[in-house]
Amino acid sequence: MFDHFVVSVVVCPVLVALAVRWLADRLRPEAAVTVLVLSIVTASAAGLVSLTAFTLKAVAEIHLVGVRLGYSDAVVRADTGREPWVSALSAALLLIALAGLARVWQLHRRERSVAREFRGLPVDGDRVTVIDDTRAEAFAVPGPPGRVVVTTGMRSVLDDQQYGALLAHERAHLDARHHTLVLLARLAAAGHPVFWWLTRRIDFLVERAADERAAEQLGDRRVVARAIGAAALRASPARLGLSMAPGRTELRGAGVVPRRVASLLAPRSAARLLALVAVPVAVAAGSVVWAGECVADLGELLYAAGLH
Repeated sequence: MFDHFVVSVVVCPVLVALAVRWLADRLRPEAAVTVLVLSIVTASAAGLVSLTAFTLKAVAEIHLVGVRLGYSDAVVRADTGREPWVSALSAALLLIALAGLARVWQLHRRERSVAREFRGLPVDGDRVTVIDDTRAEAFAVPGPPGRVVVTTGMRSVLDDQQYGALLAHERAHLDARHHTLVLLARLAAAGHPVFWWLTRRIDFLVERAADERAAEQLGDRRVVARAIGAAALRASPARLGLSMAPGRTELRGAGVVPRRVASLLAPRSAARLLALVAVPVAVAAGSVVWAGECVADLGELLYAAGLH
């Protein structure tokens, strides 16, 4: 069974993470973000299934359990006799992953509790709630009913065009269920540590996807870029600081807001690489197959142990 551990817990998640990271900077985010998130979720889930199978194997290796259930624990141990550590390591990794999943879910429940408070406020026909607050804030609250919350401080710093772009951006989050994608990415990262590397990248892709949907709706990418810049300047001036014609190296090292603005101001590129999303999808699907075989092999091993 050791080969299943190597492939579904180590190799496949790393390959999916590398593929997603490489594609994230090269694809139109609105066309790829869902597929990329589902790829890492699938690979993470497959790894958890394999870890669960090896944890059950670790329990089955205990002599008292074998005596009680009437099978040969020696046969179970012999299957990974050259790698005696793999079962105990899998059990430890599974416990860490479950603790991480619990933390992410607890945070999600707290966020939902806060969201319920905003859903109690009045909303206009455009799904907008304006609250009297000098701070410049705007965010989407998932439903039902989904709404956009804007403070009077934010509204005061935007002209009508920029305000329309802001609302289009936040509605794009609601319509595309970006909150769910972010939650799934966090759960995947809790399930496998290699995906923590991608959580900020997924957050950025989600924002870029909303930017592009807003630009498409308004028909003016510059208006959306100006709205992002104006809102960020009021909310946190230190987040900006990029030249008007940034080089590739400077752009990669810039903050989130300058990169979003620069992407909107850059010429719209064709999505020639979109077919390459098949790479992380295929690897993730392969990890599911390996996880299934791992479970089947465990069943066969326990059956053979019961015959001795």
